[in-house]
Amino acid sequence: MEGLLDYRSVEISYHGESVVRDISFSLKPGEILGIAGESGSGKSTIVRAAMGILGQGGRVTRGDIRFEGRSLPELPEREMRKLRGARIGMVFQDAGASLCPIRRIRDQIHESMAAHRKVSRREAEERALELFDRLGFHDGRRILDSYPFELSGGMNQRVGIAIAMLMNPSVLLADEPTSALDVCVQKQTVEELLMLRELCGTAMILVTHNIGVIRAMADTILVLRYGEIVEYGAAAQVLKDPGAAYTKELLAAVPRLKRA
Repeated sequence: MEGLLDYRSVEISYHGESVVRDISFSLKPGEILGIAGESGSGKSTIVRAAMGILGQGGRVTRGDIRFEGRSLPELPEREMRKLRGARIGMVFQDAGASLCPIRRIRDQIHESMAAHRKVSRREAEERALELFDRLGFHDGRRILDSYPFELSGGMNQRVGIAIAMLMNPSVLLADEPTSALDVCVQKQTVEELLMLRELCGTAMILVTHNIGVIRAMADTILVLRYGEIVEYGAAAQVLKDPGAAYTKELLAAVPRLKRA
């Protein structure tokens, strides 16, 4: 049975040299898949391929990535632009770095939504304030009026997540969304991502080297090493009884971050 987002024996190469090989998994609606592994294992490459943002020299050289039944590598760029942000959202490691430092948050929110549909500034602000309120931001209007440099790094990251959810995408790709944050803000960010899943039914792929964050969030875990899958299965099973020695090393190396 086809999932919402399917990777089928995917190989991704840069300038003809493969960096990830034989990647297969299926993401169901509302599911959170955690992709774990050390730096350089290919985690970010896998999610960037779904967005079509591999960069110069990068391409899917084997297999297929299918979203809602459509082959993403075969879609023309104009069709991919319609999907990015609207149907597939993405949060980067430092979401604040993707915000323009000399434009207010309200202007960037309107621009993000207007790229996909005709929307007035007032409508965009109302949607943002509604989302901020559901996420527990009690000073939404101040945030809208702020420039990114007037907000903390943690708040910019949370604003970045909110912007990624403005169009209520069915899939959110989160690439190391907590690694640049202190422990308290990490916990808050994890809680907000889980809340988005409950409120919106959003499926997520969470990329991280931190098994502690995956332990707090994931339904399914994929462990990656040297560009290849070493373990893939239900989170409860993998965390309780990992089959791969490398997974056992990851579990032993990081602190636990429990669900609230």
